[in-house]
Amino acid sequence: MQMRVFSLPLPQNSQKGMLIVNINELVGIEEQGRLLKRGSEMAETGRIKNAFLLIKGRKIADYGSMDSEACRKYLAENHRVFDAQGRVVMPTFCDSHTHLVYANSREMEFVDKIRGLSYEEIAKRGGGILNSAKATAAASEDELYDMAWQRLEEVMRMGTGAIEIKSGYGLTTDSELKLLRVIRRLKENSPLLIKSNFLGAHGIPMEYRGHQEDYVDLVINEMIPLVASEDLADFIDVFCDQGFFTVEDTERILMAGIKYGMRPKIHANEMAISGGVQVGVKYGAISVDHLEQIGDEEIECLKDTETMPTVLPGCAFFLNLPLSPARKMIDSGLPVAMASDFNPGTSPSGNMQLIMSMACIRYRLTPEEALNATTLNTAYAMGVSDEVGSITKGKLANLIVTEPMTQLEFMPYYYGANKVAKMILNGKFV
Repeated sequence: MQMRVFSLPLPQNSQKGMLIVNINELVGIEEQGRLLKRGSEMAETGRIKNAFLLIKGRKIADYGSMDSEACRKYLAENHRVFDAQGRVVMPTFCDSHTHLVYANSREMEFVDKIRGLSYEEIAKRGGGILNSAKATAAASEDELYDMAWQRLEEVMRMGTGAIEIKSGYGLTTDSELKLLRVIRRLKENSPLLIKSNFLGAHGIPMEYRGHQEDYVDLVINEMIPLVASEDLADFIDVFCDQGFFTVEDTERILMAGIKYGMRPKIHANEMAISGGVQVGVKYGAISVDHLEQIGDEEIECLKDTETMPTVLPGCAFFLNLPLSPARKMIDSGLPVAMASDFNPGTSPSGNMQLIMSMACIRYRLTPEEALNATTLNTAYAMGVSDEVGSITKGKLANLIVTEPMTQLEFMPYYYGANKVAKMILNGKFV
C-alpha cells in the first residue's frame, strides 16, 4: 500500500502537529532521560506495539498505544495524520565517526590489500592517508563540497540523522582549513545534525618523516589557532597508534586543542595497543575509537569514566582486522558505541544498517544492544544525546519510518537491503 506522506511544513509556532498512527512497533524509547547506556542497560529499550507518535514543531511531543485515551484525543484534534500502515518507527542512526569529506576513491589500494600488502606498508610508500591528502590539495572547496553532499544524501537515505565528520585528509594548514570549511557548509545546508572534528594529526606527511615532532609543532602552533579563530571544529582528534602519533605527541596536541575549547577524541589501538585509550581517558576524551586491539588494562581504565568506547566494524571487516571485544566490554559494564568510519581507504561505506547487522552477527550483540550502540551511545559519542538518539519527549523528531516489518529484530536480520522507507528530520519528512 502507498503511504500517505504530507510534505507541507508546519509553522514552528503551530499548536497543531503531525500524528503518526498505526505504527507496528515504536522502538528506541528512553523515558528515564539517560544520555548513554552502560553494560546491562544496553539490552534495555522501550518498545510499544500498535503505537502512535505525535510531533509538534521540530520535537517529539508524545507517544503511546493506539488504544490509549491520549491517542483518541489527538485523533479528535486537527493534527495532520500520517498512517504508518504497520511499519516500525525508530530513532535515526547517529554516526559518530566518519571521514566523509575526501577527494578520491582508493580502489587500487583495495587491490593491493587483496594481494597481501598491509595498511602500514601501503602508508609507508605514500599511499593511504597521504594518497587522499594529495588529491584533497588539488581539489577546490566547491568540488569537495559537491562530492561530500552526495555522500551525505546517501547516508541519510539509509537512516543516518546525525553525523560527525572529521578533517584529516589535508595535512597542510590550507588543506585542513579547506576541509573544515566544507564541513561548515554542510552543517549550514543539510537537515542532518552535523558535528565537526579537526584531525590534523591523522598522518605524518612524507616531508616530516624522521622528525615528526616538527609536524606536531605545526599542528599546535599554526593549525589549531587558525581552526579556532574561525570556530571550525567541535572536537580535536589524534591518530595515536603504531606508526602514527605517539602518546607524547597526542598529549601535546590534545592540550593545545583543549586550550581553544575543542573536546578531545582519539583514534586508538587499531594497529596495536598504543596507550591511546589511557591518554584519551586522562584528558577527558568524549570517545576513544577503533579499539581492534584492547586488553583488560584498557577495559579497566574505561570503567566509570565519561569516555565512550567506539567500535568501527566496517574498518575491521574491510581490513580483516581482529574484532574489538565488544561483548566483553559490555559484560564488564562498559558502554559501547558503533560507528561506520566512512572513509575511502579503510571503510568505504556509511551504511549504519550494515553496522547494526555486523554488531549482531560478528560482535554477538543483541538487536536491542545494537540499536543502543548505533543511536543513543553514538549520539553521546558526538555530544548530542540530549537532542537525538532515542524516542524521548522533547528530543528532536529525527525518526526512521521503515519499510513494512513487524519488529526491530528484522532490521539487523535482513542485511544488505535498505529498509528505510521515509526519514523525518527536525519534525519534517525529507
